[in-house]
Amino acid sequence: MVPAWVVVIVSLAYLGLLFGIAHHGDRRAAAGRSLISSGVVYALSLAVYATSWTYYGSVGRAATRGLEFLTIYLGPALAMACSAVVLQKMIRVSKRYRITSLSDFAAARFGNSRLLGGLVALIAVVGTVPYIALQLKAVSSTFRVVSGGPVSTAGVPPYADTALYVALVLALFAILFGTGHLDATERHEGMVAAIAFESVVKLVAFLAAGMYVTFGIFGGFADLFDRAAAAQVATEAVTIGGYGNWFWLIVLSAFAVLLLPRQFQIGVVENVDERHVRTASWLFPLYLLVINVFVLPIALAGLITLGPAVSPDTYVLALQQHSALALLVFIGGLSAATGMVIVETIALSTMVSNSLVMPLLLRPSTRGGADLAARGDLGRLVLRIRRVTILVVLLLGFGFFRISGDALGLVDMGLVSFAAVAQFAPALLGGLWWKGATRNGALAGLVAGIVLWAYTLLLPELAKTGWVPGSIVRDGPFGVALLRPQELFGLSGAGAVGNGVFWSLLVNVVLFVGVSLAGRRTPAETGHAALFVDIDRRTPGPGTRFYRGSVPVARLRDLLARFVGAEAATALVAGHGSRRSASLPDEAEAEPELVRQVETALTGAVGPAAARALVASVADEEPLGMAEVVELVGEAQHLRELDRLKDEFVATVTHELRTPLTSIRAFTEILRDNPDLPAEERGRYLEIMATETERLTRMVNQVLDLARLESGNAEWRLTSVDLGSVIDEAATATAQLFTDKRVELDVDVPAEPAVTEADRDGVMQVLLNLLSNAAKVSPSPGGRVRITLRTDDGTARIDVADDGPGVPPPDRELIFDRFRRGGAGGTGLGLAISRRIIEQFGGTLHVSDCGGDGRGATFTVGLPVPARRR
Repeated sequence: MVPAWVVVIVSLAYLGLLFGIAHHGDRRAAAGRSLISSGVVYALSLAVYATSWTYYGSVGRAATRGLEFLTIYLGPALAMACSAVVLQKMIRVSKRYRITSLSDFAAARFGNSRLLGGLVALIAVVGTVPYIALQLKAVSSTFRVVSGGPVSTAGVPPYADTALYVALVLALFAILFGTGHLDATERHEGMVAAIAFESVVKLVAFLAAGMYVTFGIFGGFADLFDRAAAAQVATEAVTIGGYGNWFWLIVLSAFAVLLLPRQFQIGVVENVDERHVRTASWLFPLYLLVINVFVLPIALAGLITLGPAVSPDTYVLALQQHSALALLVFIGGLSAATGMVIVETIALSTMVSNSLVMPLLLRPSTRGGADLAARGDLGRLVLRIRRVTILVVLLLGFGFFRISGDALGLVDMGLVSFAAVAQFAPALLGGLWWKGATRNGALAGLVAGIVLWAYTLLLPELAKTGWVPGSIVRDGPFGVALLRPQELFGLSGAGAVGNGVFWSLLVNVVLFVGVSLAGRRTPAETGHAALFVDIDRRTPGPGTRFYRGSVPVARLRDLLARFVGAEAATALVAGHGSRRSASLPDEAEAEPELVRQVETALTGAVGPAAARALVASVADEEPLGMAEVVELVGEAQHLRELDRLKDEFVATVTHELRTPLTSIRAFTEILRDNPDLPAEERGRYLEIMATETERLTRMVNQVLDLARLESGNAEWRLTSVDLGSVIDEAATATAQLFTDKRVELDVDVPAEPAVTEADRDGVMQVLLNLLSNAAKVSPSPGGRVRITLRTDDGTARIDVADDGPGVPPPDRELIFDRFRRGGAGGTGLGLAISRRIIEQFGGTLHVSDCGGDGRGATFTVGLPVPARRR
């Protein structure tokens, strides 16, 4: 074994290295040269999921429950396979609305609910403290193993326990690199870089331990398994049983990799590029696979050589017979534990300050709440709250570990925490896709779920420590067997964990759905539901018109400056003014968009509930009415319809472009493969190709025209346009076309000018299109087309009448749709473009019978004529 002082020095040196990496990472980030802008680093940082539970507990689980240990890694692998759907949407929502913690996410989804955010934060703390205790216990027990001391801490005073000093050092690390400053993004690049480095260290150390055991102590995998079989320890270790338990453990771990506070912090908040998720979707599961390769061999080796006299949780370390290797393995375990503790405490400190403390302090009804909102040092107050929270959470974890002693195993404590955060799944994941979810539904499900979690999972664990009478677990309360926590209502076969997870999640989901369906959403809930569910269909900033209030620009800027600094606040306001191309005097009333930007920036610093309270403290706001909510919902439906139309348009354009392209390609191949074709036939093919190319060019131009019109990017030069002169010019331009078709064109323009405000080229384009269509549909020879101009009651009316087959009444609106061809053929875009051009100038375009007998058609352009122009 290794002398204790050597272990201490090496451990401190390792922790010092982490400090150095984090410091370097922060400096690089400040210089704009990020260390973590890589999918590989992102995936490695996600491996904070692999804690001391993975490092030590998986071997212990494999030694006692066989292959069941794999369930904890199958779930995350499956979850990451779906990461393109779930994780990316969570990242998108969080980035757009500056959400920086799990509790903020819940509060923001359900109308900035302080109660829901606070409840999520409270459950996260209660559910995670045992998990932090697990890490400290692992460090404490393995320190004793590697230094040759007893594993148990019985008889060791708290001040002499290594775990206490590790907890204090980790608190210092988390405070320095997690709460150094208040930032709207709450990213900690130095910390993430250190976590990614730790993931490499624990992987290398564990593989080294496994290789030594497999190939150093034994003669390889075959020898190890043969000797395990001979010792009759292999059969149980490779047996798969208890499928119910397997299922629920996979479900639990899948939820955990998304909803544990540290996973949300790393996977969502610290993500710098959404594309990194794609790398993580395969690299993270690969990491889990590699780190588990030697779990079963080490478990079998421990059972063969050490037996049940040694805790299976310490097999990884106890099997190492060389001091240097033992020290490396200990450092690997230290990495696994410290990474989890650092990220978890930072995440919890954000949740506690944003969702519990600050909303309470800023409540208008709280004595002094208004005064607090006006204080100039709120940013420092928030940081102090977070630093105290980190220290308190770590001391709570240490206290839980010391009080529970050796009664609880690593895996048992970890599963209890997993089941606690799984209660967030219905509200958070359901709320991402279901607009009907309500705050009351989420609260009802969460409260009921966590109560059942405490009864079915936490209480049995506490009974092991002696804090709760064991008879309650064994016989049920008052001897009622149906109420036994681990076999509630007689359910058995799913295992103790499966039983608790089943009942807690079942009741949670039923109440979440039932109460949501039975209740009504508030206006705020309706608006926030649309923002979350339709995140991919919305652009930043919609809904600002639903803000109804007033606040001077200076007050808004000063409020933000108290959290992010005067420079950042001034830059945000100046940036808004620059985009509006307008100056923003201090006394000017802030626009709703600026209010939204400030509130979003505050959300990143203090959470949505506190941010809402802070903005409300400086702004005179009116509540959102039902009319605005109805409009918001209507907007969301409209956006969905636009999405559908866009998809349909793209599909149609693709089809239309393919037709001439296919023709051109076919004739090109014919000419290439048949060089001896007669010149006449070659000329005919080339003529067809030229015609198709012209059609293709015309179609592309028209598609571009239509896109510019519909996006509002078309540029118009509005001038006074004499419609009579435009008609004469259009008739002259199309004269040859009518001559070729042997169709007569009559032009009837009054002497008195009819002047409108429009773009001359745009009106000309419309008339050319109408005349061209009329020439095509008129009988040849002998057809007649008439174009007339009349002015009546402030409107100039241009009629283009032909004597073609006419347009049936049911088709008279349809022919103005895109790609709807009439009798003139063409691309099907000309009339759609013409109508949109005329509408740009406040006019109309429609079609009617020519003479009321169903023959011929008259296309009528109506344009307003200002009174002074008539």
